[in-house]
Amino acid sequence: MYHYYNLYMTNNDDRIVAGKVKSEDTSEFSLRPQKLSEMIGQNRVKENLHILIEAARNREESVDHILFYGPPGLGKTTLANVVANEMGVNIKVTAGPAIERQGDLAAILTNLRAGDVLFVDEIHRLGRVLEEVLYPAMEDFALDILIGKGPSARNIRLKLPRFTVIGATTRLALMTAPLRARFGALFRLDYYDIQSMKSIVERAAELLEVQIKSEGIVEIAGRARSTPRVALRLLRRVRDYAEVRADGVITGSVASDALGLLDVDEIGLDETDRRILESIVTKFGGGPVGLDTIAASISEESDTIMDVYEPYLLQLGLLERTSRGRTASKAAYDHLGLDYPLDIQDTLL
Repeated sequence: MYHYYNLYMTNNDDRIVAGKVKSEDTSEFSLRPQKLSEMIGQNRVKENLHILIEAARNREESVDHILFYGPPGLGKTTLANVVANEMGVNIKVTAGPAIERQGDLAAILTNLRAGDVLFVDEIHRLGRVLEEVLYPAMEDFALDILIGKGPSARNIRLKLPRFTVIGATTRLALMTAPLRARFGALFRLDYYDIQSMKSIVERAAELLEVQIKSEGIVEIAGRARSTPRVALRLLRRVRDYAEVRADGVITGSVASDALGLLDVDEIGLDETDRRILESIVTKFGGGPVGLDTIAASISEESDTIMDVYEPYLLQLGLLERTSRGRTASKAAYDHLGLDYPLDIQDTLL
């Protein structure tokens, strides 16, 4: 299986609480569930996938094309591998940015066997010309090749075995409508609840043979931003701390000290998250303030704030979007230990 993740990491992926794959997460693959029955959380998605897979098995067909979308780190790649495992077929892994030419895509498609799964991560970054090649492959299981140039050019259609495309994206809105329409099943992955996060940490600790107390599980799960990938990363860092500074056992206090050293607070915010909130509150009176202005005030890119930081702040209710810009909520003031201005609501009207 070809893994491409390191090619597309940015500086923002260096954060310990980043949802995107980091180089240290390679060991995470051994912790991933292999079957639907091993998956924790995402119950609605699991139930729908179970029906989809069982129906395909009964008809002895390949599974319909599937699109997973949602924030990074929630299990899109894991679910693609689970589908392949449940169907007993091979999976080929690539990414939208990794496919640059029509020949690259043609080579991938012609090497697929009947029933195989082609997983395309960041599918919204697939070029428009490449989408045109993918359309007949997904609909008719055929590859159209243009031979020659000018008036003498002719088109040859190659038959492909029936296969399944599983796409994953964090930016559904950037996908073209024709490409979205080629997928027979679309599933949104949501952030995990605290009980699911605790179960994920407990399962990972067992697989890693880490001694962890229930209080330690609660600490890590509560600071993992409702994201399994972050939880696994924090667990490994806390394990390192416990082995060096403690007796190897992760207790509540050991986990709290370790995560404090990593600058991850009790609700999973890191330094940049807090800088965004502090900038809105202290420099712009709580808002509303434009995204570009916030970005300039903390020396970050606007797109980075919108894609990487903002979703979790919105989920916690610390940040609000209005027609006039971003505002800090009362919860943000409380978290920063600041008094909430009584007249701030008047500025939003």
